[in-house]
Amino acid sequence: MALPQSNHRVLLVEDDIRLANLIVDYLKSHGMHVEVERRGDTVLKRLIHYKPDIIILDIMLPGMDGLTLCEKLPDYFSGPILLMSALASNEDQIKGLEMGADDYVVKPVDPALLLARINNLLKRKLQPQKTESHCLSFGKLSIDPHTQVIRLGQTEIDLTNHEFELLWLLASQAGQVLSRQYIYQYLLNIDFDGKDRKIDVRISRLRKKLGDNIETPFRIKTVWGQGYLFAPEAWNN
Repeated sequence: MALPQSNHRVLLVEDDIRLANLIVDYLKSHGMHVEVERRGDTVLKRLIHYKPDIIILDIMLPGMDGLTLCEKLPDYFSGPILLMSALASNEDQIKGLEMGADDYVVKPVDPALLLARINNLLKRKLQPQKTESHCLSFGKLSIDPHTQVIRLGQTEIDLTNHEFELLWLLASQAGQVLSRQYIYQYLLNIDFDGKDRKIDVRISRLRKKLGDNIETPFRIKTVWGQGYLFAPEAWNN
């Protein structure tokens, strides 16, 4: 369902003029302000003057491809990124999510579905952060929810907002197995459909950044058939 008179600001990065015009007309008819950028290598400069709430990003773009741009965007843009591409394989979608996208839709996409995905991402962004007020410490790991500073020993770990939210959720319930369904409902406000890989991708990225063993993780464990467990005793070394 559309957000009436939302006035949300959308940056659509799409070089297909016909498709871009169709999307612009549909989103504007549902109360959104939309601007279009047709090249990947001009998006970062565009963000100096236009401050969107969400970016819809094609992958196959002139100047700079969407995946490369997706990796660079977090240094310039803190809102959600929605990849929209004709590349439809699971591998393409997983790669897009690994590069930092919040969601991925395959062309051709129904405008109503695109709008629903946009509204879902914006709703999640506008929800109050579900964090406690105190810091968490486990051995050499410390997590500050106010500054979102993560330290492992003397090293400060750089996490995206989404990675921090997931780490905080796991760490605040350390020693408990959290099901994928619970994580999806808590962080994304959607049901886990058994196929979506967003959380698995974020877990993988967290493990790499936090020095976990990728083959046999011992800090953020996979409990097969149940979910994920943050091991509080695994941060002493």
